[in-house]
Amino acid sequence: MPFIFKRLALFLSIAAAFAADKDAGAFRPPAATAYIHHQTNEKVTIGAEPYAYGDKVKLAFGKLVPYNYGVLPVLVTIQNDSDQTLRLDRIQAEYVGPRHDRVPATPARDVRYAGPVRRPNLVDGGPRGAVVGRSKKNPLDAWEIEGRALAVELLPPGQSASGFLYFRTDIDKGATIYLSGLSEARSGRELFYFEMPLE
Repeated sequence: MPFIFKRLALFLSIAAAFAADKDAGAFRPPAATAYIHHQTNEKVTIGAEPYAYGDKVKLAFGKLVPYNYGVLPVLVTIQNDSDQTLRLDRIQAEYVGPRHDRVPATPARDVRYAGPVRRPNLVDGGPRGAVVGRSKKNPLDAWEIEGRALAVELLPPGQSASGFLYFRTDIDKGATIYLSGLSEARSGRELFYFEMPLE
């Protein structure tokens, strides 16, 4: 084997070792049945858990804590143990508060706009008038928001899918997450809704 290929092979093996080391602390959603709150309907199990504070938030979002900016991420895992492929692209998710107030999920692509509106910085430009200064990047405009969102359209039998749903709300004792709109891909038949506590 030529010297250049040996060096390339060595470099790739070192890179793979570093990647494996880095993945040791990588974010991995739990199985649907591993959540404290999970529900099974028609051989489909869904687990849900809010990610407001703590080490789990750091693992999922790094330095970003979306809850500090008015966005509650809820991690959802769906396990399909039925014999039908499921459609998830029409899923409807709502946060239901203890007083039955309902907050629909914010699409992941729109979360970056969920923060408070800030006026641009105006700098005195002298004889030319005011000049718009540079504004700070919105912390919610981070790849983790869309990259870790629940975005699967079809879920085959025996498979699972995980990701975050985002709600512009505070978490309250007695709140639940309400999921509907899951259906069988072939027949279009909608599954019974799922409702789980968020505590």
